[in-house]
Amino acid sequence: MLTLLTGASGFIGSHVAAEFALRGAEVRALCRTEPPDWTGVREWVPGDVCDPDVVRRAAAGCQAIVHVAALYSYARCRAAEMEQVNVTGTRNVLEAAARLGVPRTVITSSSATCGPVSGRPATEADQPPDWELAVPYKRTKLEAERLALAAGHDGIDVVCVNPTTVLGPEDRRPTPSGKMIRDLVQGRIRGYLHRAGINVVAVEDVARGHALALECGRSSQRYILGGENLSLQEVFAIAAAAVGRPAPRLGLPWPPVYGVAVVADALSQLRGQEPELLVRDEVRLARLPLHFSSGKARRELGYRPGPGAAAVEAAARWFESAAYDRAQ
Repeated sequence: MLTLLTGASGFIGSHVAAEFALRGAEVRALCRTEPPDWTGVREWVPGDVCDPDVVRRAAAGCQAIVHVAALYSYARCRAAEMEQVNVTGTRNVLEAAARLGVPRTVITSSSATCGPVSGRPATEADQPPDWELAVPYKRTKLEAERLALAAGHDGIDVVCVNPTTVLGPEDRRPTPSGKMIRDLVQGRIRGYLHRAGINVVAVEDVARGHALALECGRSSQRYILGGENLSLQEVFAIAAAAVGRPAPRLGLPWPPVYGVAVVADALSQLRGQEPELLVRDEVRLARLPLHFSSGKARRELGYRPGPGAAAVEAAARWFESAAYDRAQ
């Protein structure tokens, strides 16, 4: 089966490409930079999902589209770019699928569109708090997902997958999630947000989840591809132990940390820069534990993620390795 995969040179996309190749699928990659050799991509189409003509030409003859390309960033100066890539890019993919009659499309969304909710792990039945939609990344991913689900109700066979905090090797740029682990490995993080938490999943598990969604996901449904709910203190301790560093010991409450992030953001804007560590929107989203349930994906897709600790350890060791140095 010939599958168009957008974003195949990115962190998640490259692992999805490798997973599909292992399963015998022929992958046509649509992305701006050439995918790594290890992904097993059969054909590379250089291009941008923001160009509808490029997307349509790339999708011609494909039996499926897997749309992973996105801009994952908390830099507020990139809000317009997020709108273009995350929303317009998704619209272009859906329009190409409809025009060409592609049998199935999988859209990579985010767990950010499902929550968090207070007091329990969020599920696909939930929505994020309204106050979080001031964050451009979150707002654009939710808008893109709504386009996808609306297309499904209009007759396009489309499935959404919603990864949580994805960690692992080959996060070369890195993503905000990977940067958190990289900064810890490099000794730049000395404390943690008290009561903060994330759901950690290995990138290889997320790649397998994409394949399962393509094979057996129900149309117009979304599936959270997560792993294990951990406190931020636990994540930092696991990452530090993996590379032989002392774990951060200082637990800080959210309100003063967010206040400092607001001040740091204002000072950085005056200098025409973005903050490096205390990123305002990233801290803002840590107000509630980012805990999620993948029960639906387990039941309906046969999704079986590994332990979160293994994903954290693999990411920490990769960021410490010579492989990461060569990727820069």
